[in-house]
Amino acid sequence: MRALAWAAVAAFAIDQLSKYLVIHQMELWRIRAVDVLPPVLNFRYGENRGINFGLFGDAPEASRWVLIGLALVICVAVLIWVRRHDIGPWPQVGAGFLIGGALANVLDRLIYGYVLDFLNMSCCGINNPFVFNLADVFIFGGALMLVFLAPDPKDKTKKGQ
Repeated sequence: MRALAWAAVAAFAIDQLSKYLVIHQMELWRIRAVDVLPPVLNFRYGENRGINFGLFGDAPEASRWVLIGLALVICVAVLIWVRRHDIGPWPQVGAGFLIGGALANVLDRLIYGYVLDFLNMSCCGINNPFVFNLADVFIFGGALMLVFLAPDPKDKTKKGQ
């Protein structure tokens, strides 16, 4: 569980620090766009009131609280799952990344009413209109780590038979 805790704290802190530096210190909220390594990496200011890619972004204000509640339920469910299963340190890191990223986005929703996004990546003639943040990267990466690195419970039942 120590690996999970450290990974969650790191994911949360890195996301919040990146948002503070890029959006507030670099004043992306005011200038709206910075080309970092065009077209591969750009900073574009975004306020995500919905879920991934802004889906359901024009839903009523109550949806903010639904999304906060859903994120917290998922975090608790992942934590309970990890505690009940004997998984190694790398799946725990994945769970920590997922939880830390989700909690970072929850904090944004509590403070601002939306999730702050600023990363935009395009390539090969494709202009990607969507923005995301490092919490999203941690959530996605953590989920992938759980899928590919967590032991299969079916393997343990077969060994015990």
